[in-house]
Amino acid sequence: MIPALPSAVRGDEMATLVRNLWSLFKLRISFAIMLCAIAGAAVSPGDGAAAWQVMALSLAVLLSAASAGAFNHYVERDLDARMSRTRGRPFVTGYFRHGWPWLLVILGLLAAAVAMAGFATNWIAAGYVFLGAFVYGVIYTVWLKKRSWTNIVLGGLAGSFAVLAGAAAVDPFLSPVPIILAVVLFLWTPPHFWSLATVLHREYREAGVPMLPVVVGDRAAAWVTLGHTLTLALLSLLPVAYGMGPIYLAGAAAGGAYFVKKSIELVRSPGRTAAAANFKASLFQLSLLLLAAMLDRWILA
Repeated sequence: MIPALPSAVRGDEMATLVRNLWSLFKLRISFAIMLCAIAGAAVSPGDGAAAWQVMALSLAVLLSAASAGAFNHYVERDLDARMSRTRGRPFVTGYFRHGWPWLLVILGLLAAAVAMAGFATNWIAAGYVFLGAFVYGVIYTVWLKKRSWTNIVLGGLAGSFAVLAGAAAVDPFLSPVPIILAVVLFLWTPPHFWSLATVLHREYREAGVPMLPVVVGDRAAAWVTLGHTLTLALLSLLPVAYGMGPIYLAGAAAGGAYFVKKSIELVRSPGRTAAAANFKASLFQLSLLLLAAMLDRWILA
């Protein structure tokens, strides 16, 4: 008979398992992508989806993003082992054993997500759910990550497809506001990750990953980052012309102005400190934009 483990030991093991699952499925990023889908549904006019359908679509986006995140871990275990930021990931440490059963789990999650979106809402929304995972898992991770500085430019489509999935759940014929928000997300992702790549410039260079700061240098990358930031900040104001109200305008203007300010500081002093501040500013801007978009429709509708 095997004696029961002390509760403290069982608790430690459970906490370790939860931490590794959180890391494997990139749940912090996955929840952020789910919020993009909820915002896409919120800003779409009409009553084409019930609350439970939007919830089901949001869960589908979460599952698809989680499957893409796990696939990223699965494919990049050798690369992750060469970077201090990622060498603690579960496939690198051996906590989870790399092998085909995990591929079945990952594909099963994606299939369940697409099916859930299709049956709960419509198959156009389900198509966007699939495309978001495909872009991140295949186009970004497999095709571009180690080959081209455009990796994260095209990888930014993952968040854009989440917005479109939420909007299509309400109305498959997309209105201007969610399309604009999808473009804003597309423009947001590169400066967000280029700021992180500037902070981790040496690690990416030694690992052979051609992030923009590694390819052109921190100073040139800072100027490109500022160009993206200015464009997305201005574009994020455009939905006001299509009916978004004062709550949205305040959130878009405040978040955009702060992000631009930090990007200007990065141009003036390209390096780790300013890049880290710009990275945090990108998170603040996106969070404020999505929250303002949802509150504007839920409160003022």
